[in-house]
Amino acid sequence: MNDIAYLMLRLVAGISFFGHGLVRLPKLNAFSQWMTGNFSKSMLPQNLVTPFSYALPVAEFTIGILLILGVFSPKVIIAGWVVMLLLMFGTCLIENWEALPSQMIHAIILIALYQFIAANSISLDQLFKK
Repeated sequence: MNDIAYLMLRLVAGISFFGHGLVRLPKLNAFSQWMTGNFSKSMLPQNLVTPFSYALPVAEFTIGILLILGVFSPKVIIAGWVVMLLLMFGTCLIENWEALPSQMIHAIILIALYQFIAANSISLDQLFKK
């Protein structure tokens, strides 16, 4: 993968994570109530869903910013992938099959970013190496 294509793919993932977190942070309590409501009939206990519902927007926002900047890229990519796995698991538990393809696409993009990390030359990671 060439450097520009990698940057484009990293920005696609970064903007998505950042945007998801950005719109949820100002309405964190409402987002948490919405999420816990969606999971109220799932097998997940409320005491797991509630903390996750507050942590998710912070994680999305942080992962997004770091992906956009290209800082700590390998670790951030793995963190994003773990978030996607957790979201996919939750999506399956509430049988929200419509959301699953989008989450899988995010995960696949993160896998590609990790696979081709050597092409991550347009990033703050590379600037800090000099």
